[in-house]
Amino acid sequence: MSTTTHLNPRDPSVDHALRLIVTGASTEETCATDLAAGPWNFDAVPGYGPGSSMGDVIPTGSPRQGELPAAYREASETELHERIGAAKRTLGERVVILGHFYQREEVVQYADYVGDSFQLATAAKEHPDAEAIVFCGVHFMAETADLLSGPDQAVILPNLAAGCSMADMADIDQVEECWEQLADVYGPLDQPDAEGRVPVIPVTYMNSSAAIKGFVGRHGGIVCTSSNARTVLEWAFARGRRVLFFPDQHLGRNTAKAMGVPLERMPMWNPRRALGGNDAEQLQDAEVILWHGFCSVHRRFTVAQIDRARAEHPGVRVIVHPECPMEVVDAADEAGSTDYIRKAIAAATEPTTFAIGTEINLVRRLAAQYPQHEIFCLDPVVCPCSTMYRIHPGYLAWVLEELVAGRTPNRITVTADVADPARVALERMLAAKPAPLPAAGAGAVA
Repeated sequence: MSTTTHLNPRDPSVDHALRLIVTGASTEETCATDLAAGPWNFDAVPGYGPGSSMGDVIPTGSPRQGELPAAYREASETELHERIGAAKRTLGERVVILGHFYQREEVVQYADYVGDSFQLATAAKEHPDAEAIVFCGVHFMAETADLLSGPDQAVILPNLAAGCSMADMADIDQVEECWEQLADVYGPLDQPDAEGRVPVIPVTYMNSSAAIKGFVGRHGGIVCTSSNARTVLEWAFARGRRVLFFPDQHLGRNTAKAMGVPLERMPMWNPRRALGGNDAEQLQDAEVILWHGFCSVHRRFTVAQIDRARAEHPGVRVIVHPECPMEVVDAADEAGSTDYIRKAIAAATEPTTFAIGTEINLVRRLAAQYPQHEIFCLDPVVCPCSTMYRIHPGYLAWVLEELVAGRTPNRITVTADVADPARVALERMLAAKPAPLPAAGAGAVA
């Protein structure tokens, strides 16, 4: 089966593609036919829902969404479109809707701003007069928006069950325990050596909870994005002998490897084992300690998929996200953030075939936006991000009409004891400006 046989560049909707699959009108494959059902069918069930993260174990006590009223569950796409439009017109500039790149097309079309988690958090910060910020993304993103927005602004997550399995792979208790064990190996972690560097600097990816960002802020660390990870690691190495990087092992490994850090100096920390499954000597020799976490969307991409794309499409340009496993990044032509991928496609002046290793909603949207190119997802199986897919136009219509009625549902707030140090870590990240992106080329990690 060709990688692009069923791609319809005129309709970027993954939801429409899934409906065709489950009715037998398309021979494409999906990882879960339940994706075609409304997400409210899974709100009361523990788990991330159908999609890429459905096999991941959700922590006990994770937020759950209450029952969505039947009027929204049973409404047609056309009716929801009219209700959302009417509510937006009534609310006007009182409300800003933010939509992540990985959201379904049926939600993104209503967003005032579309971007990655950091771009959207910045957009929230730039609208201090909005009374409410409706964040169509996942829980950690709404938390970050709350950190950066004004105290009187309400940040709303349309579906509380929209979490993030990667972010959940590093909880605050595990990280605190890791820190204590590292102190047993290295001595006092806040004590600099003769060169002014402490034993270890914690670095957390933006895709982490506010509690983890707060931990990093309290312990002299910093937040990074996939766009500035190298700059942030350079910042950290100037201040510490080693880096503790979490929660995504792949972004940490790919970035540090590109900087020349040997793989044998990047031990993995498994929070379920003493010393993370390492011995003291391994930790003494470490330069980057990688947390045992990953993104289930980007873990789906393989070298075999790249080989197949090259065989079927001679001259294909393969670009993958640095959350992909190292061997996939090594096999690709380029690796870079979501924004890097978008800009690389936009900058292509000649018709080009692109094989992209990132979330399917973005890939199909890019294919529709740039019909002069042939753009397809490396993974031929339609398998969107489980948790992003929990946001549905029915939930968006519900929260907007609640706001019209003077009620504020699903507000996400971060307590001051966490928010203050988390903002410190974010401000450090903002001050660490990345160098200009390199010219497109093999192995570039942006």
